[in-house]
Amino acid sequence: MLLEYMLLFSLFSGIIVFCSTRKHLLLSLLSLEFMVLCVFLTLFVMMMTFGYEIYFSLLFLVFTVCEGALGLSILVTLVRSQGNDYLSGMSILSW
Repeated sequence: MLLEYMLLFSLFSGIIVFCSTRKHLLLSLLSLEFMVLCVFLTLFVMMMTFGYEIYFSLLFLVFTVCEGALGLSILVTLVRSQGNDYLSGMSILSW
């Protein structure tokens, strides 16, 4: 029970960090990956507790890796076009 509360606290702290970072895209992506890691650990603990198959967690990890690769490609594109990863210098019209 304590592990579940710790994972829930970690998830909420990741949400708070994601909502408070407005300057760099890299910090936003790192907080999103931290939240996904907390959700994965919670999912894994719940599946092990209730005795379910853990193949769903493997499928979750596949989609997580795809999401991470997409975020990194957006970051690389932004750095190559703008020269930095500041979110304040971006405009929808520049993409």
